[in-house]
Amino acid sequence: MNQMRSILVLHCIIAKKKTLLYMASVQSKGKHKCGGFLINEEFVVTAAHCDMKNMTVVLGTHDLRRVDDKTMRYRVQKCKHPSYNDDTLENDIMLLKLSRKAELSKTMATIPIPSKSTYIKAKTKCRVAGRGISKPGSRETVDELRVVDVSTIDLKVCEKEWRIIPANVICAGGYKTKKGFCQGDSGGPLVCKGEAVGIVSFNEKNNCTYPSLPNVYTEISKFLPWVNDILQKKSC
Repeated sequence: MNQMRSILVLHCIIAKKKTLLYMASVQSKGKHKCGGFLINEEFVVTAAHCDMKNMTVVLGTHDLRRVDDKTMRYRVQKCKHPSYNDDTLENDIMLLKLSRKAELSKTMATIPIPSKSTYIKAKTKCRVAGRGISKPGSRETVDELRVVDVSTIDLKVCEKEWRIIPANVICAGGYKTKKGFCQGDSGGPLVCKGEAVGIVSFNEKNNCTYPSLPNVYTEISKFLPWVNDILQKKSC
């Protein structure tokens, strides 16, 4: 599969203050590597392929140049899906249990996830946000959170174009548009009608600006039994 992981939002705008307060920066050794999102005071959701050493999470800021390590940075316990496949990216979902409860405030909030299995119609207007690279070929992620609107793509079309895709995914953005994600923001949420319904997983390798294939997200509602079990136990 011709994939590219760790994926930014292209043809985007800088997110307005007091919006997207659920967004997390998943970091290694203090540097942004992936996106994520806060679903309750104790857990952040991200992609399983974002697993790395020395992982921490930053919450409560749109600008990574303004991070108070004492109040915004959290150590985490990693709860990676037990059936995640690093070759095919099947079951590309991971929960991160925070070392302490997040203090919800004017700069930090949660986002709901589906409460049951859902069907998202093609051409549903959604949005994706992140801090990845600002242009193809660059290796530098951005400090300020950015966001772009994307529309969902019929799964049959997505399967036809990719030929092989994992089960339990949503496709949105890329493919005949100039909007989508690129390197730097795997793990961020696809938000439709106020709910985080997908997790940034992969797109077409080395082709962010004018991708010929759809962007692919893990569909959260397909993993609710596993997610809810962890949330209830408050542990992996």
